[in-house]
This record gives sequence, C-alpha cells and structure tokens, in this order.
Amino acid sequence: MRRTIHESKRCYSVLLFSLRLWEIIIDNENMMLLHTWNNVNTRQLALKILGLPFHIHSLSRVGLLGKKAQRYDYKQCRLCSTPGPPWRILFFGTDDFALESLKSLTATRGSKENIVASLEVVALSNNVPVKRFADRNRLPVHIWPIGDIQGHFDVGVVVSFGCLLKDRLIRQFPYGILNVHPSLLPRWRGPAPVFHTVLHGDAITGVTIMQIRPCRFDVGPILRQEIYPVPTDCTADQLGATLAIKGAHLLIDTLKTLPERLANKVEQNQTGATSAPKISSSMSWVSWEDQTCDEIDRLFRAIGSRIPLRTLWMGKTIKLLDFVGKCDISLSGHGRQPIPGSIIYLKMSNTLAVCCKDGWVGFKAVVLKKRLSAADFYNGYMHHSLTGKPSHHPKQCLFISNQTETSKCRELKETIA
Repeated sequence: MRRTIHESKRCYSVLLFSLRLWEIIIDNENMMLLHTWNNVNTRQLALKILGLPFHIHSLSRVGLLGKKAQRYDYKQCRLCSTPGPPWRILFFGTDDFALESLKSLTATRGSKENIVASLEVVALSNNVPVKRFADRNRLPVHIWPIGDIQGHFDVGVVVSFGCLLKDRLIRQFPYGILNVHPSLLPRWRGPAPVFHTVLHGDAITGVTIMQIRPCRFDVGPILRQEIYPVPTDCTADQLGATLAIKGAHLLIDTLKTLPERLANKVEQNQTGATSAPKISSSMSWVSWEDQTCDEIDRLFRAIGSRIPLRTLWMGKTIKLLDFVGKCDISLSGHGRQPIPGSIIYLKMSNTLAVCCKDGWVGFKAVVLKKRLSAADFYNGYMHHSLTGKPSHHPKQCLFISNQTETSKCRELKETIA
C-alpha cells in the first residue's frame, strides 16, 4: 500500500514537473531555457506520463496549456521537428518552372548532402508536369485540396502553384512553407513575374526564396535572393527556364542551413512593390499609334509564344507571326508621310513592315482565316487593295488598332504602375 502511494506521489511530481517545463518554454519568448526541455530522457518521460505524443499542437488542442500556448504554438512547434536536415518535405507545384525545383529535391534524396529525408507532392490535377514527373519517380502524390498532415512533414515548398494556402495549413509545418519566386521581391508580386520583367524592359531580375504567409501572394519575409542580369532580346520562355534552374539551386542551398536562414529572414519593403497579374489576351492587341518599336518588340518577346499579337484588317482580326524586329525603311521621295498602321511589303526579305509610333516593325507571316506568308498576304490582300478602284477607302490598306481592347490594356498598365 505504501509503495503504491509512493509511486502515485512520484507520478504526480513528474506530471507537475512536465507541466512546469511547458510553462517555462511558453512564457519565455527568448527561448533561454530550452536546453531543459531538450533533454531527451526528461522530455520522453514527461510526455509518457502525460499520455501525449511529442507534438505541441496536441497539447494545445486538448487545452492543457490554455490560450497563451496557442498564441505561441507556431513559434514553438519547431520543437517537434528535427533541428536540421534531412527534412521531410511536401512539395506544391504544377508547371515546368516548378518542375526544376522538384527535380533538384528528388536528386538530393539519398545523396551525401543529406538534405531530403522524404519527399511527397501536391498537384492541382493529374495532367500537369509535376504530377507526371512524380509518378515516373514513384513519389507519393496528393491531389489538391489536401487533408490533415499534422506531424508528417518538417517544411513545405511551393513553386508556381497558383493557390493561396490558408493559415491552418501553413501552421502544420514546423519550419513553415518556402516559396521559389522568379523576381527580386517586392518587385513583380503575382503569378506572372517573368512576363512582366520582359514586357517592362527590366535590366535586372533574379530569384527569391521567401516564406509563405496566408491571405496574400508573395508578401512573406525573404530568406535568400540572387540577382540575374536579363539577357538582351531574351523571351519570357527563355528567361523563365534560366530562373527555374537558378531558383532550384538557391532552394537547395537554403534548405542546407534553413534554421539559420529563418533566424535572419528579412521582411519585405513596401517601397518598390509592383504587381504582376496574369497575362490576358487583351494585352496582345497592338496600338500602332501609341507603341514604339521597342515596346512592340518587348510585347512579342513577353507573350508571343503563348498569345499571338493581333490587329485589325478591314474589320477582321489578324494575327501577326514571326516578328523580326525593327525595320530600317526610308520613304524619302515617296510622297505623303505614312501614318501608324501603314503596311509596306519588302520583297527582298519577304517581310511585312508596319508603321508604329517611332518607326517600322516587321512580321514574316500572318493568320487571316489561315496562315499566310508575307508574300501570300501581299498578293492576296494588299495588292488587290492597292490596285483597286479609287472609291476604296484609304484605310483599307492599314492595320487598325482595336481601340476598345488597347484602352483596356492601357488601364491595366496604369494599375500596375
């Protein structure tokens, strides 16, 4: 009987000791006494007596620590994860840009660097590059949205995912969720930073590793940044491919020293913040009166591979293909001054030259019902207009700006600026 009472008192003392340890950890924001809780034997004994798993969120849910603990649970949840690599990683991604980071993480598994302990993938659908790669490499895949993952992962990685992650999901990762973003934040926050980098003629760009925050895209603290000079005349596709590789390398470097990077993270400065909204079809309309040769060139390099540039010809939409840049044309001695939208066929180079705000730009082909070379368009449409009856309106031999759509594009640019 005495032995039973003695054991009960001992258990009660350990229980009070365990709860006291939690109070010290929760109350001390400066984390000065964590070495006490980090004694593995003490920790395991205390939690065994409490009958609880080694996870601070579990204590918060059952209410043993009260509201004060819940305020600090996100900060303290690192106690229930490993103090450093290798990490248990959950990767969120979709497209080819995200694929480079996933490839690097996959290649790191089992390597001497010992960065990745386990790797699983979240995809938006079955028909995206990230999902196909994961299947080929036998990575576990979850289709969005996902359920409770409490305690299964140390850190999340989001690359080109396109969905806002809620606070309750972010809090399930002891080290938060990292994001690989292809710009030097806070410049070009949003889903299309590479396109806007090219469209606005930025000379410098780069990649940013930041920590995700709920409710808004690309506003979290910065862990790493790397500058990259934008190559002359590069397209958005070319720049995006380069930044994807650089971002993947920077992600791996960040994971090597993640606790240190988190301790030294820097909040974003609102000065210089710009928005990078999705590219829309309204941006593809050329305004011959307002846009210079350089602006049309940047527009083509930014969106031309996905959305062809467009204009109007005799009231019909015509797509402009195979852009060749600025054309050197002299019209001295040819009578009246050409107006924006005027078209000249250059037989020697088989090019359609179009007059814009400050010069001429050239295209090798167009689409009007079907694809036509510059020669085919001249012979089938321009030559007929030029040699037609005098009653023909002179605007019939012009490319006309779509004023409604180009005004929408101007409003969008003003919003971004």
